[in-house]
Formats: sequence, C-alpha cells, structure tokens
Amino acid sequence: MIQIAARKQRLTDFIEAVWNQGDSAAAGNYVAEQYTIHHDPGDPWEGMTLDLAGYQDRVCKSRAAFPDQRFQIQGLFGDGHELAMSWLWSATHQGDLPGFPATGREIRMSGATVYFFDTGERLTGHWQIADRLGVYQQLQSNLISTSQT
Repeated sequence: MIQIAARKQRLTDFIEAVWNQGDSAAAGNYVAEQYTIHHDPGDPWEGMTLDLAGYQDRVCKSRAAFPDQRFQIQGLFGDGHELAMSWLWSATHQGDLPGFPATGREIRMSGATVYFFDTGERLTGHWQIADRLGVYQQLQSNLISTSQT
C-alpha cells in the first residue's frame, strides 16, 4: 500500500508542477526516457512515443492557448504500476487555436487518465478519455458570442 500512496503523491506533484504551473523542465523529474500516449482521442500526439524533449514540447504547445490551465484531481486509484486519475480542467482561452481566435473566456472539461509507471517510479505513458467535444462546443459558443458583441 505504501507504494501506491507514494505514487499518488508523485502523480499529484507532477500534475501541479508540469501541467498546472507549466514547468515543462520539471517533466525531467517525473517522465521516463520514453513516454507513450496509448489512447487519447483528439490529442495530436495520440499513439506516439515521445522522448523527454518531445514531452516537454507537448506541454508547451498544449498550454499555449490556455496558459492558466488547472487540473483539479478528483480521485486517484491505484493498481500495480498504474494509477487512474479523474479530473476537472479549467482554463482561460487566451491564445488562438485553428478556427478559434482567443476569446478570454473560461473553458471547462472533465476526464480520466490512467498513468503507467516503471520500476523507477517514472511515468512511461497514459491512456486517457476527455470531453473534448464539450471543449469544442464551448469554443464554438464563445466564438458566436464574441462575434455578436
């Protein structure tokens, strides 16, 4: 059980430092030499295996339109070398996305991610589901609202 508790803390620290604070360099403290996005529909990196530099680039590009993004962890569940995390995400749409100029409005999303750890307690990949359709609908709604004002 201690190993699961330690992994939960490690994953919480990773989410806070890398994704919430945007410290892509901190990924080196958590991510293995190779990181595989096993399943993440709608993510441009789905199916790819990234080295550390590739992972850091992914963080920077993913945060570009939403630099204040925050993941609120709702639950962590462990089994062996895997941890499942349910989460709520929110961010302000501050940068342009293809077809969606920045609106300055808040966007929200929910999802769940299973993270995989190696024996050295480094993250080797994830399998994720997220409400990207909901994000698209919010962006579209914001675009319509912005054009009407």
